[in-house]
Amino acid sequence: MTAVASPDTVPSTGGAPEVTARTARLAEQLRARVGAERVLTDRNQLRTYECDGLANFTVTPAVVVLAESRQHVVDTVRLCAQAGVPFVARGSGTGLSGGALPRADGVLLVLSRLRRLEAVDADNARVVVEPGVINLWVTRDATPHGLAYAPDPSSQLVCSIGGNVAENAGGAHCLKYGFTVNHVVGAEVVLPDGDVVHLGGAAPEHPGYDLLGTFIGSEGTLGVATELTLRLIRVPEAVQTMLVGFRSVEDAAATVSDIIAAGIVPAAIEMMDALAIEAAERAVACGYPQGAVAVLVIELDGPEVEVDAQFALVERIAQDRNAFETRIAQDAAERALMWKGRKSAFAAVGRISPSYFVQDGVIPRTKLPEVLSEMKRMADDVGLRVANVFHAGDGNLHPLVLFDDAVEGQAHDAEQLAGAILELCISSGGSITGEHGVGHEKKHKMSKQFTPEDLDTMQLVRCAFDPDGIANPGKVFPTPRLCGERPGPRSGEHPVQAAGLGEVF
Repeated sequence: MTAVASPDTVPSTGGAPEVTARTARLAEQLRARVGAERVLTDRNQLRTYECDGLANFTVTPAVVVLAESRQHVVDTVRLCAQAGVPFVARGSGTGLSGGALPRADGVLLVLSRLRRLEAVDADNARVVVEPGVINLWVTRDATPHGLAYAPDPSSQLVCSIGGNVAENAGGAHCLKYGFTVNHVVGAEVVLPDGDVVHLGGAAPEHPGYDLLGTFIGSEGTLGVATELTLRLIRVPEAVQTMLVGFRSVEDAAATVSDIIAAGIVPAAIEMMDALAIEAAERAVACGYPQGAVAVLVIELDGPEVEVDAQFALVERIAQDRNAFETRIAQDAAERALMWKGRKSAFAAVGRISPSYFVQDGVIPRTKLPEVLSEMKRMADDVGLRVANVFHAGDGNLHPLVLFDDAVEGQAHDAEQLAGAILELCISSGGSITGEHGVGHEKKHKMSKQFTPEDLDTMQLVRCAFDPDGIANPGKVFPTPRLCGERPGPRSGEHPVQAAGLGEVF
């Protein structure tokens, strides 16, 4: 959470962009190549792009390019490579880990205008899109064909497919259907030197190394996607949704494990605690059960006979775990209202707290009761509150650490607590991220989860794609290895450490 400079990053100060002779010359070249109206250098315009959805870190870029075609992307990346200037790709800017945090001495390549969405190929259940296409638009166009796009982040009304691919985004229905990586079969990618390659294709499998799988979730460090081929799923015959209220978080969490243990894989199992429920009620009046300390939103889909049988079993499991109220959606409108509270929860927390951190960790779902209990104890120890709203079925937690900037020291305490929660996830057998990515925020926790050998291996892959280290530098890795270095343990103090520019974690 605390910004620490490393060999290829700059302090997150939000100060003036580093407009050097090199970047000024590059800006002129970009104007000549992609059009002056698409190149921004005015400070007031640049500040619009100084952060993504994580506003705790801000950096004003030296140049912003508003690409409108693949060629604009190719030209921008190629000119950056020739000039040795770093670049960061950005979609809708809804990321929550600082993955699109700009470089003060670099170019921010904005892809939100690349919004071509080809006609749905219903026979092959495929669709080809540009990276700026909004997630929900894909299902909108697929629905008339009886198809849908499964990954559904809470921000699906505004987040872009390109950003989803960069972070390997998830969503409520990824418990049954898998994450973004399971629904992208092909990608056209501009490599960090400006060359264009095609990974995967329209077929479900391809021989050779899984370079497409390597690219998805690489957070912009291996290149920029300019076209993506997505796999669509058939809309299920039946969908049933229930809202279940509990008097304790422990009972709700245990219900989740019991459902999966019974051999049932719901389309979604979402959980909210009392604080998250309070925020959602204030924001959208979703009408969740009064007095609930926790609620589960459970959705089953598939053949109608199967869904009916499983639904009855899920009801019994919840009752055995002391559920005090169960509501079953009778139509699409009631289903939408149940989901409205859950989908609006992140933004709604602003109704009950001036500021908050959104975290993203993963634990084995059997550890939910004890981890949630320990999280509350940790928060009580520092006098803060944590609201929980998360994908309970796959143990993907989204604790929201609430604090008040106006109270001295609370922001620091909240940062420390958020970091401690990630370490709790690791010690419980989990991960520091499930779908938001590592980005700038969590890179210093990578060494808590992975060994030095693990990190070296990952960075060798990065160096193979980007030997000059100009594609979204300073993200994911705590101390990025210089691509000219040999793998293996470092001997002595690195020159960057000696200069005070970096730290080994």
